[in-house]
Amino acid sequence: MNILVSDFDGTLTQYDFFDQVRKRWPIPPEVDPWHKFLAGEITHFEALAGIFSQIRASEADLRELMQSMELDPRLAESMKALQEKGWDVIIASAGCDWYIRRLLEGAGVSVPLHANPGRFSPDHGLIMSFPADARFRSSTTGIDKVAVVRDAIQHADQVAFAGDGPPDLPAALLVKSEFRFARGWLANALREQCEAFHPFHHWSEIADQLPRLA
Repeated sequence: MNILVSDFDGTLTQYDFFDQVRKRWPIPPEVDPWHKFLAGEITHFEALAGIFSQIRASEADLRELMQSMELDPRLAESMKALQEKGWDVIIASAGCDWYIRRLLEGAGVSVPLHANPGRFSPDHGLIMSFPADARFRSSTTGIDKVAVVRDAIQHADQVAFAGDGPPDLPAALLVKSEFRFARGWLANALREQCEAFHPFHHWSEIADQLPRLA
């Protein structure tokens, strides 16, 4: 058995949910939680929770915003093709399961998911909380992707990782370079560290390439 651990926002989708929220409900730079995170003043979890708390919309409007993330249109067929070739997929996200589960269900995809729980209120936004499973809990990102990858390594013959953002770097470095896929911020960080990886634009490219690498 082989396992691909994949990030969600910006990896299975073209755009991150928190970026779409920031565009829809702009926050002054001096109090923007994302700027505070980049400055090292707050954690990644605190930044996302702060951004999501700015949402003021109906559930229908928020579902429409979710679609602007542009989930890979070939996701369902790519997942099936990977599974048929001996690769299981686990999603590990520092985002919120509220929108991730809904997008996956809409695409007809059912795979194990580790993400931060959340509930939506039109008056208080998307309220994110820490995961209940202590095995994969992080005080800084909510979901500990390193723990997810290490658990996969213990149970699989080969483990691959795909991601795009800052929380993905430590997890990406745990897998062999030939099974490492990156785009965006993660790709730049790996280049700076002279670490090899496979670049990708759409997640389905990984599904096409990965079975040939094992």
